[in-house]
Amino acid sequence: MALRFYDTATRSIRDFVPLQPGRCGIYLCGATVQAPPHVGHIRSGINFDVVWRWLAARGYEVTFVRNVTDIDDKIIARAAAEGVPFWQIAMRNERAFARAYDVLGCLPPTYEPRATGHVPEMVSLMRRLIDLGHGYAAAGDVYFDVRSFPAYGALSGQRIDDMLASADSEAAGKRDVRDFAMWKSAKPGEPQWETPWGPGRPGWHVECSAMAEKYLGPAFDIHGGGLDLIFPHHENEIAQSQGAGGAFASYWMHNAWVTTAGEKMSKSLGNSLLVDEVVQRVRPIELRYYLVAAHYRSMIEYSDEALAEAGQGFRRIEGFLHRAAESVGEVGPVRPDARPSAFDDAMDDDIGVPQALAVVHDHVRAGNAALADGDDDRVAAELHAVRAMVDVLGLDPWAPEWTRSAGGSGRTTEVVDALVRVVLDQRQQARARKDYAAADAIRDGLDAIGVRVEDTPTGARWSIDG
Repeated sequence: MALRFYDTATRSIRDFVPLQPGRCGIYLCGATVQAPPHVGHIRSGINFDVVWRWLAARGYEVTFVRNVTDIDDKIIARAAAEGVPFWQIAMRNERAFARAYDVLGCLPPTYEPRATGHVPEMVSLMRRLIDLGHGYAAAGDVYFDVRSFPAYGALSGQRIDDMLASADSEAAGKRDVRDFAMWKSAKPGEPQWETPWGPGRPGWHVECSAMAEKYLGPAFDIHGGGLDLIFPHHENEIAQSQGAGGAFASYWMHNAWVTTAGEKMSKSLGNSLLVDEVVQRVRPIELRYYLVAAHYRSMIEYSDEALAEAGQGFRRIEGFLHRAAESVGEVGPVRPDARPSAFDDAMDDDIGVPQALAVVHDHVRAGNAALADGDDDRVAAELHAVRAMVDVLGLDPWAPEWTRSAGGSGRTTEVVDALVRVVLDQRQQARARKDYAAADAIRDGLDAIGVRVEDTPTGARWSIDG
């Protein structure tokens, strides 16, 4: 099966044909760092981390760009409310996003540009648009003339005459209420940069057009982001970049939302679940499994029950991998050649993770059956197959992102394992001297804190009950 993606622009599944054979450029609209990330914010980063991993697994050399919007109205408003510079708010929350990406196993992007570091590129882009008749300056602002671009509205499927006025529709000098600001003139107390049209600051949309072109060129393969960005943000990016003469993105991929009570998870609804808080209640790798398991274009209705169920699903995979490793000894590096073709077919079909995970669980069941039969050759084969599959999803429990001592988590796992082993040794000693009451008391004590003990022919094995 050829690798295929759903393209929002054409509303169809398309075979992936890169602009350059063997290479792929991806631009993902990253965080607007006005607040720390909740589970809904981080889904996009995780979904496109899987896209990147799969492209790499299929042999592509991937350049992955994920920007940081570190200047916008909400950042400025929050800074004013706290009485601090805008960059202090931006940096604090940028670090919170970096923590979240890291703790949930996302690979670092090839480039992670900040908007404020690319004002010269924005000025250059706006100059070109003005010269080509797509932009105009008015009272220190710079606007894009949407009627000058006949394809405006094609991505979102809207007609210009049916669109609502933009948020600044009453601004002086606008030719059409739907024209959007690429540059906003300076206001007292706000950050500002000098331009040919006077001091001011960037509009949201021009930032991504300028950064995408700088790092990927005027034409690249995939542009990603959440559904909520299709209009106006991505519509406006297309108008700017194609209006300036670039082909821009060949494919548009959009992930769906995480919802609570049927509504998009957001700060304004007061129902956000901060990543920093959730990973205190559930293992980060299980939260990643939860966010990965649904198809990237399907909504996820968040609940603690659904998260717990996902955790159980991951622990079935993890439990088999550890039992298999104990049975066959050293597992060694991941073997991509062990990946089943059914898994590859599912991933090639628009990153079909639900179908791919069904293949994973089929092989886990086969591996458990082999363990029960004592067939080490079959166990080893299933171990390598399962590990090769979960590695693509960023869920290999032996991968560096989960075993390193980031935030102390890797070291904590080692210490907990050592402590439990000490207790289990004491239990074994009690059983050896036929003090079964003491042995049962130790087991019951572990069970009370969520440590489950399973007696096997090769000794006691333990796991944490989520």
